[in-house]
Amino acid sequence: MQPRLLSFFSDIEHSLEADQPSSPEGSWQNSRTVNYFQGLARLDLGMRSPEGKIEPKGSILLQGYQLADESPSLRAALTWAGIQGSVSRSIFSKPEISWTSEARKIAAEWLGGAPSNLEQPSLAELSPAPAVPIGAEVSA
Repeated sequence: MQPRLLSFFSDIEHSLEADQPSSPEGSWQNSRTVNYFQGLARLDLGMRSPEGKIEPKGSILLQGYQLADESPSLRAALTWAGIQGSVSRSIFSKPEISWTSEARKIAAEWLGGAPSNLEQPSLAELSPAPAVPIGAEVSA
């Protein structure tokens, strides 16, 4: 059974609060966005300082989808504030899978910070493909 995207985020948030319940920076202040039709959800993670200011810390983007054999899967993209690039993890449904445990692993990886070998997107990946006029011949 595939978890609901917001339930998966709840498990992630509970893990974050359990692993880092308080910080000199403040308390967790997160916001969620979900598009059930497209199977996408975003969790923006931040810290609320004692003065009330919210400092963004990063985000986790989830994509729920089904494989060709109709087994449910999730893809998580982890990002950190001030760092370009992301880390992606795929979670495939298996008979023995614990979605709560998988959410804890995602939370722990995000709390661990961006890896030092994080691949930076190349300029070619960031640039849109050139437009081809309708009716123009495209050479391969």
